[in-house]
Amino acid sequence: MRVRWFNRIVLIWTIAFVLVLGVCGVQSAIAQPETDSIYQERAIHNLDGIGKFYMGREISEVMGHLGSGWLERPTRDLEEQPQMLIDDLHLKPTDIVADIGAGTGYFSFRLAPLVPQGKVLAVDIQPEMIAILTAIKQEEGISNVEPILGTETDPKLPPGSIDLALMVDAYHEFEYPYEMMQAIVQALKPNGRVVLVEYRGENPFIPIKGLHKMTQKQVKKEMAAVGLVWLETKGYLPQQHVMVFGKPGDAPGTPVQKSDFFYRIPRFR
Repeated sequence: MRVRWFNRIVLIWTIAFVLVLGVCGVQSAIAQPETDSIYQERAIHNLDGIGKFYMGREISEVMGHLGSGWLERPTRDLEEQPQMLIDDLHLKPTDIVADIGAGTGYFSFRLAPLVPQGKVLAVDIQPEMIAILTAIKQEEGISNVEPILGTETDPKLPPGSIDLALMVDAYHEFEYPYEMMQAIVQALKPNGRVVLVEYRGENPFIPIKGLHKMTQKQVKKEMAAVGLVWLETKGYLPQQHVMVFGKPGDAPGTPVQKSDFFYRIPRFR
C-alpha cells in the first residue's frame, strides 16, 4: 500500500511540475460574465478568498494543482475516514456518478470498483488535474473513470445523465456556484442525489481555514436557490458534514434533521 501511494505521489508531482514548466507565464484571457444580482465584489475581503460573495458567503481560493499531493496524503484515511463515506453512498453497480471537483481522483478511483456496469465522471476545471487523472487511469488500467474538463459555470454533464453528484470539499471553491449547481441539477436523473461533504463551519475547533468550511444553514440556503430539497445531514465523519439533497417531488418526505454541531472534536494522532 505504501509503495502504491508513493508511486502515485511521484506520478502526480511529476505531471504537475511538467505542466507548470509548459505554461509558465501564460495567463487565461477568458473573462467570465458577472451577474450583479447574484454576486457581489468587495475590495476588502478575506485573504483566503477571491473577494466575490454569494448569498453572504465569500468564495474561497481554489486549491491549484501544485497542491495535489495534499489530496493524496497518507494521513487522509485517519483524518477524514473516506471509506465510511464511500460505504454510505450505497451505490448500485450500474450507477453513473459525477465526482465534481475530482482533483487527482482520490474518490473517483475508489468509487470505480463499486460501479462496474456504470462509470465515474471525474470532473475538474483545471487541465492539469485532468492530465493527472488521465495518467493515473492509464497507469492503473481503470476503464470506467472518465475525466471531464468542465468550466467555471458548466461541469459538461448531459441532461438527465447521472445518479449521483458528489462534491467533497469542493463546492466552497466554485467561482460560479449558482450556475454550476443549476447545470448539476439538470444533469440529475429522476431520484438522483446531490451529496455535499464540507468541513463543519459551526465548529471553530476544526483546524481548517474559515472559508474552507461551511455551515448547514448556508449550504441549505444555496441549494434551495437552485431548487434542491434537503433530505438529511449525516454526522458520522470526524470533521465534515455529509449533506444529501434531491429534486422536488423525488423525495418521499423530509426526515428529521440530524444536528452535528460540535458533533465530534477532531481527533489528532
